[in-house]
Amino acid sequence: MAAVYSGISFKLKSKTTSWEDKLKLAHFAWISHQCVLPNKEQVLLDWARQSLIAFYKKKLELKEDIVERLWIYIDNILHSKKLQDLLKNGKTINLQISLVKIINERIAEFSLLESQRSMCAVLSCCQGILSTPALAVIYTARQELIVVLLSQLCWLACRQPEGAMVAQLFEVIHLALGHYLSIQQQQVNPRRAFGEMTGHLLQPCLVLRHLLSGGMWTQAGQGQLRQGLSREIRSQIEALLQGGAFQPELLSSYKEELLDQQQGDTKIGTMKNLLAPMDTLIARLLDVGYCEPSLRSAVIANSVALLYKLFLDSYFKEGNQLLCFRVLSRLFGCLRISHLQEEQIKALATSDWTTELLVVEQLLNSVASNNIYNIAADRIRHEEAQFHFYRRLAELLINHSQASVPAWFRCLKALMSLNHLILEPDLDDLLASAWIDAEVTDFRTKKAQEALLHTLFQTYVKLRQVPRLFEEILGVICRPAAEELRQPVLASGPSRVLCECLLELPPGQILDTWSLLLEKFQSLVLPYLQGDVDMALKSLSLSSLLHCIMFNMRSLDSSTPLPIIRRMQCTMERMLRELVRPLLDLLLDLQVPELELWLQKVSDSALLLSYTWAQVDAMLSINCRQYHSLSVALTDVATEISNLPLLLPGVETHQWKKIEKFTAQFDSLGRYCLEQLYLQKMKRTLMQTNFQSEEALRTLRCDAAYILDSGRESLNQRTRASWDAQVGTVSALTYPVAHWHLIVSNLTILISYLCPDDVRSLASVLLRTLPMSKAQEVSADEEPSITLEKISNSILHSPLFPEMQSLHSAFLMCLTEGCTSILCSGAQCDPSLLNQQLPWLFEKDHMMVALWENRFAKVGPEGVEPKGEIAQNLLSLVKSDFPIQLEGEQLESILGLLEVISTLQLDSLLTPYHVHYFLLLLSMAMIKLGSSCSSSLTLKFLMTCYRLLGYLQRGKSARSVLKIMYVSDIFEIILTSLFKASSRLPVNMDDPSWLEFLQVIGAFLEQLMQMLIQMKLSLVLNFGKISRFLHKLYTEAIAGKQVENQNCRGQQLILVSLTKLCQVLGPFVKERKQHHEAPEALCELLQKAVLHTGAVLQLCWAQGAQDHHLPSIFISSASTLLEADVGQHPRHRTETSQMTDEMTCSHTTFYQSVYSQLLSELPAFAEDSQCFQAAMRFLTLFFLTPELHPKKDSVFTSMFHSMRKVLADPTIPVQVIQDIEPHLGALFTQMLEVGTTEDFRMVMQCILQGLDVSNMWKADLQAVLSAVTLTKVLLSSPLSGEKARLFWSACPQIVTALTLQNREACQEQPVLLAVVGPILDLLAALLRQGEETISNPHHVSLAFSILLTVPLDHLKPPEYGRIFLRVHNVLFSILQCHPKVMLKAIPSFLNCFNRLLFSVMHEGRQKDKGGTDDLSVVLECARLVQRMYSHIAARAEEFTVFSPFMVAHYVTEVQKVTLYPTVKGLLQEGIYLILDLCIEPDVQFLRVSLQPGVRDIFKELYNDYVKYHKAKHEGEKRYTA
Repeated sequence: MAAVYSGISFKLKSKTTSWEDKLKLAHFAWISHQCVLPNKEQVLLDWARQSLIAFYKKKLELKEDIVERLWIYIDNILHSKKLQDLLKNGKTINLQISLVKIINERIAEFSLLESQRSMCAVLSCCQGILSTPALAVIYTARQELIVVLLSQLCWLACRQPEGAMVAQLFEVIHLALGHYLSIQQQQVNPRRAFGEMTGHLLQPCLVLRHLLSGGMWTQAGQGQLRQGLSREIRSQIEALLQGGAFQPELLSSYKEELLDQQQGDTKIGTMKNLLAPMDTLIARLLDVGYCEPSLRSAVIANSVALLYKLFLDSYFKEGNQLLCFRVLSRLFGCLRISHLQEEQIKALATSDWTTELLVVEQLLNSVASNNIYNIAADRIRHEEAQFHFYRRLAELLINHSQASVPAWFRCLKALMSLNHLILEPDLDDLLASAWIDAEVTDFRTKKAQEALLHTLFQTYVKLRQVPRLFEEILGVICRPAAEELRQPVLASGPSRVLCECLLELPPGQILDTWSLLLEKFQSLVLPYLQGDVDMALKSLSLSSLLHCIMFNMRSLDSSTPLPIIRRMQCTMERMLRELVRPLLDLLLDLQVPELELWLQKVSDSALLLSYTWAQVDAMLSINCRQYHSLSVALTDVATEISNLPLLLPGVETHQWKKIEKFTAQFDSLGRYCLEQLYLQKMKRTLMQTNFQSEEALRTLRCDAAYILDSGRESLNQRTRASWDAQVGTVSALTYPVAHWHLIVSNLTILISYLCPDDVRSLASVLLRTLPMSKAQEVSADEEPSITLEKISNSILHSPLFPEMQSLHSAFLMCLTEGCTSILCSGAQCDPSLLNQQLPWLFEKDHMMVALWENRFAKVGPEGVEPKGEIAQNLLSLVKSDFPIQLEGEQLESILGLLEVISTLQLDSLLTPYHVHYFLLLLSMAMIKLGSSCSSSLTLKFLMTCYRLLGYLQRGKSARSVLKIMYVSDIFEIILTSLFKASSRLPVNMDDPSWLEFLQVIGAFLEQLMQMLIQMKLSLVLNFGKISRFLHKLYTEAIAGKQVENQNCRGQQLILVSLTKLCQVLGPFVKERKQHHEAPEALCELLQKAVLHTGAVLQLCWAQGAQDHHLPSIFISSASTLLEADVGQHPRHRTETSQMTDEMTCSHTTFYQSVYSQLLSELPAFAEDSQCFQAAMRFLTLFFLTPELHPKKDSVFTSMFHSMRKVLADPTIPVQVIQDIEPHLGALFTQMLEVGTTEDFRMVMQCILQGLDVSNMWKADLQAVLSAVTLTKVLLSSPLSGEKARLFWSACPQIVTALTLQNREACQEQPVLLAVVGPILDLLAALLRQGEETISNPHHVSLAFSILLTVPLDHLKPPEYGRIFLRVHNVLFSILQCHPKVMLKAIPSFLNCFNRLLFSVMHEGRQKDKGGTDDLSVVLECARLVQRMYSHIAARAEEFTVFSPFMVAHYVTEVQKVTLYPTVKGLLQEGIYLILDLCIEPDVQFLRVSLQPGVRDIFKELYNDYVKYHKAKHEGEKRYTA
């Protein structure tokens, strides 16, 4: 047959054979073993190559389709396994340079967008060549080919292609860069490397890096390029640029070019003709036309930052600072902003400014971090060359203010950090453009502005020149300017900065600044205030500044030097006399018919300074004994009628009335400051000894009333404005927030002096301003601020709120009135009739409701108990037609109020409020709901009502409700209402919200009945009434007229009620019987309840429950019935108990049916925790009742196999299995206690079968997981006797099986962590519990092989944390429980421990990009490593020999990474403990044997150890007995 195909080569070259046939023959010849050709592979490759060359040289005409198929044919050959095998076996395949040149030419065409045909095939061929070392040599041997290829590939990528080819293109670029870098590193001719890089690669590489940095192909939604590959390519490009442009051999050329330095090194003769490398780089960088105009400026800007970074990385060292600066200035000249002063180009757009300023910021940060600018050296040696450059840059930035760009502020901050003299000549312009006149609204920009101002103020604090700085600030503020356009001088950011600065200043400088402000105010502003709006606004700015200084300076005290105190006294007197009083007089003397803006601003300024002066005066008089308060002195002189303080010394009450009248006309800062003055007056009054006199109390009440009344109308506006809590930013918009903040902050002072009407007004404002929906979280990019909602919410959740009883009471009443108004809006009868039926809705005082207690506690004259009046009234309303019906909107409104009620501490309410709220909530729960109310809204409303009722009845006043109503009556009212509502509720019985509702109702009913038992309230009477009522409901629902139209939801309500009755009464009766104290009546009631529960359950079962998924309520009821049934069954037989026995016989069949269905449905219950828990409880009870067991099958076997079925179900997630494990364990424990040894043997056999490694080979993971989980459950059960012996004798087999399973799981890709995790958990448990029973050391040693197999890299942070913890637990179990085995296998132990240590170092390293969100996981792992170090150190005898090697491993690995400080700190604390074990020869050994770089790390570590750890340790020893 071979001879038949030997002519294929002739047919391929024949002109008569069609190209279709040629391609088929060539393909067949390649894959067929029957085709025998000498050197077949080379022949076929050459044929395809020659065909393509002939086509591209126009010697052969081919269709485009045939050309593409020829490329695909070559690609298939290059990627074939057959070719790879041939090359591995040493066969040579010659590609020929002509093929490589064609590939380069095609890629060049693609990069010019001339043709896109065959692009994927050509790229794939290129990738095949570059990825095979034997073929790639054709590129690496001819360096110019790889340079051209790389250049064209980068240009192709710069055209921003899209689609599937993107990933392929970048894989090829990645390979080409790798090959070129390896060539570049071996390059001995730096001139050639520089020429290749600048001539061919610089421009495309810079453009490509810019596009990659901008996330061009890695944005969400595109996903065409892996972020990891993008990062690697960027790193390769940087390495290429650094290796080409900044080689060590080129340093002298840079010096010659930039420093005018003659070349003195004769060794670099080859470099003499290579002049001006920096000029060459810049010329290529600024070249026109190599990228789109829209990209050019951004590419240049980003490249400037990159090139400077690479230059510093290559050449920066001590002595090269001037050279580095020269490069900086040359590169800065590439930016467009450097030419702005020469007016060569028009103004730039904001986006351009942002890009270039970010680069300038990077350049300046590099200067600072590398200490390139030394002020003294620059001045002495270089004639301030650097200083003049930075001055020009500063002038440029200040003259072209960009206050909307955060980087502009950061650049100025960097210049200020370098040398304050750079900015000082333009300090006034800087303050104007960056602060006073700057319009800053964006949060990020505000933070940048704040950082600049912080640096500015801190610099002048250190220089002790703050007064000079303030002189400039005041000069800027007092300049002629359009003040209306200015933002407040002291917003939150600048205010914070100024406060920090003032706290560091000595009192002398504070007073200098204060005096300076007073002088400027008096001379430049005060004389020109009248009628001038601009001057009035300037006065307000200066007042805010003065307020900030006075409020935030360090307070004087009795230890302050007397001259400072006297100077302070004089300054205060001067301020009051020369500034505050004149401003107030200006307000009092003017008679202006209309309110003018300038007058409003003057009043704001005057009152702000008055409030500030009064506050500081009071503070100084309290803290400093030598300071004599001027207000006290002037008050004594002014009036002898009253010794109560004035608002301000020298200003009479009638004058304040005039000011109050004036400020009442508008919401402003002045009104807020006047409120603060009145508050300050109240505080000073309270500090006097006669504050409880009639006059003082009357004054306090008047002042408190004024403060509240002042902003009462503004609070009705419901503003959504936010305030930054700075006095200077209070305006008409933010005044309501500031006013409410003032009141709430001082409620503890005000509340005692407010009249009841004012307290109610406060409560209504509080309720009105509460957020009725969940507040959104504040974004990290938003400035924290104060709003009405936040203030009200804070007081609602404050622990002080219940302590302010008058306000708390008024708020409760407001809530009641709010609920009542909504309820009355849905009333369907006359209001007077409703008042008679539900009087508590209309009570305006909780105390009136409390009076009912006394009335209803007494027995009427005719023997009728009035205690039942309310209950009978409610019951009649429920049975007939409740007079209130709400629709959807009303219901949502009332739900909002209920949410507010739920935040209150209902369990601590006083008796009157408790009773009122109980009746209110009970009434709400009974209302009718209209057709517009959805079933979900209805259920949410009812659940909220009953949850609140339950919360209320768990409180301290719960008994008070039972004084006006019987528990049995409450029970009847609730169930009657619910039974009626359920018939109208369009909801499925298995709806989750309905089942949750049933649980809430059940919990409340159980709580009511438990109260009966706890309080011993007529148990027989109440339980008898409850039982009779339930019997009546049961009869109505199940028998008689309603059989045809049964209410299934009603039946479930009855079932829940009966179940709770059995649940409460059963244990109580059982306990009393043990003490022979159980009343016969209660026993009979329990028996009837059991009968009724069984009947309802069987009815539900008969109606189709057996055909559907059993709800948790049904299973819980069946469990309760079984428990009650079993509890009373073996008692003395009476007629009733005989009847019970007969019923039990019928129940037996029912229990068995439920048991069978539960076993079959158990896997379906797994994802519903409540259902599964209920099922486990029933099965446990059923298992412990042998009388119920079917005679045919073994219950143990059936239950065990059902549990296995759950664990082996592949549809159940691993997390769910972990959640249900404790519930399975509880059942399994009972089964093992009762089960026989044979049963246990069967369990062990199933476990060992599941752990067989063949299950992993068959990919039956669930069989393995179920066996592992069963073993864990088995370990958690108490085993003894023969069962314990059987288990521990099988333990070696289990450990061996786990070893094999783990090895298989770790070999899979990706690693089967779902299997590895449980295996490690089981192994740790086996090692812990087998401390005394695992006798063979080999089986413990197998744990090390398991741990060494488990991967700790390439895991997501949550997965890493979980696996790390489990590996640590196994290692810790060996250390603690098997010390003898560990002693013989310390090297294995340390290998496992070092894997943990190294993984923490790898995960805890500082990454180039990404936040520290996952750092918490690494920190937890680092703590575990530290803890393990401490346990190792505690076993000093065993580990002393190994301690130097542990330290060596630590320092060797830590040298490779830069750890986060927190991670490093934890690991260092651990290694210090190991260093404690090292003796001096060990330390010397480490110093000698470690590698040079590692030796430095060890030296630093050991110095820190001696300085911090050892010194502290020895210090503690000194004081130890």
